[in-house]
Amino acid sequence: MKEITKSAALIAAASGIVFGVLTPLTASAADAPLAWGTCSGSGLDPRQQCATLQVPLDHDRPGGPKIDLALSRIPAEKPSARRGALLLIPGGPGGTSLNDPSGKGQKLPQSVRDAYDLIGFAPRGNAPSTSVSCGLGHADLALTTLRPWPGADGSVTGNMAAAQRMSDACARNGGELLRHISTVDNARDVDRIRAALGERRISAWGVSYGTYVGAVYAQLFPQRTDRIVLDSNDNPDPVNPERAWLKAAEVGVEDNFPEFAEWASTPGNPYRLADTAAEVRPLFLHLAARLDREPIPWPGANPDELNGNVLRQTMLSALYDPDDYPALAQLILAASKGTVPPAPVSAPDAALQNVTAVGAATICNDGAWPRTTAVYEKGVEESRAKYPLTAGMPRNAMVCAAWQWRPERAPVRITDRGPSNVLLVQNERDVATPLSGARKLREALGGRAVMVTVDATGHGSYLRNGNACGDATVSRFLATGARPGSDVYCP
Repeated sequence: MKEITKSAALIAAASGIVFGVLTPLTASAADAPLAWGTCSGSGLDPRQQCATLQVPLDHDRPGGPKIDLALSRIPAEKPSARRGALLLIPGGPGGTSLNDPSGKGQKLPQSVRDAYDLIGFAPRGNAPSTSVSCGLGHADLALTTLRPWPGADGSVTGNMAAAQRMSDACARNGGELLRHISTVDNARDVDRIRAALGERRISAWGVSYGTYVGAVYAQLFPQRTDRIVLDSNDNPDPVNPERAWLKAAEVGVEDNFPEFAEWASTPGNPYRLADTAAEVRPLFLHLAARLDREPIPWPGANPDELNGNVLRQTMLSALYDPDDYPALAQLILAASKGTVPPAPVSAPDAALQNVTAVGAATICNDGAWPRTTAVYEKGVEESRAKYPLTAGMPRNAMVCAAWQWRPERAPVRITDRGPSNVLLVQNERDVATPLSGARKLREALGGRAVMVTVDATGHGSYLRNGNACGDATVSRFLATGARPGSDVYCP
């Protein structure tokens, strides 16, 4: 087992962590029993119930101020077969699973729904839990600003200025909670949820960033885990996981763009871009470069022009799901003619403010980022040369380059210490959480885990691709505990 560093050990001792394992709360240590009642909102399963749980603002001061966590559940459908609770851990950071018991939870097979209460929640900072906002300007809510796309010439000066501007706004408007949003805080909240539910152990289905929360929870509270499914897995880099995730977009795009190119060159496709797949890449790169020089006005969009980075970001977003290929192709066809389609529909600014603040806080509080321009200049230059599709963005400066607070602890090192009760499921081609990063998590967990790799494209694997082998393997594990004896490939 890899030893945690001396500095991490000192921090751990101060916060009740001993060699990466937290002393768990017992059910009797939880607050008053949860008061389940009617959920607000529309389109929910009538069986879904909601409740509020109070947790410490600062887990190192359990007697201090409290914040609210919004919870939801649909009880197990067959009480005689009930095993426990299945926590649906959302992605992001900044996502919520509050409506998931009524949503993706109902896609689970009957055997799983019979066995588990399906539990959703809005993680700390996410409305309707006690929420945060940085009060950013409208332009700073654009994905081309939040994702650090460099200047057309590779300059990072604008990104460093944006990082300082957004960090200043977060410090000014975010409040004390913004300092206490991190993956470890989320994991400790999960154990509070477990205790409040009265469960000795809890099962979980974590997706995307939720796989990191699940892995950290399993590291800190190993004996409180039952059956853990980690779906679309993050690289648990022991120094700075979020920088590793951003950098992974280089590989993720290279893994996935050929799939788009093949689709976009298929005869009979109404959005066909080229006669052969090999022609799509240079066509895209040429168009992006042209838009760098000559943006097209795009009223109603944010920003209100189609420039090279907007095209690149649209490409990156579309590669999350092959169902979004047509929208990307339509944009390319329109831009090639000097026009644009109608501006894409965006979430209200208030919702974006909340999600953005939670995401920034988590990423920046989890690990320290370099603060010198030269580090990012070097990284962007190298990345642009090797991975032109992403133009240096994955190694550039986010808001964390100017974050006002230093991380309170070192990232949790994921190890092979703990029960062997983890099943990883992973698409072979995933732009957001590439297979190469998933293999890092698989390696770190060692004998605690088995990984199912699915021959599929897109972000999100279990119950998303129609792959009978992958879905059946995960469903069987959740329903019965039966897990493959070794890693599995599902064609």
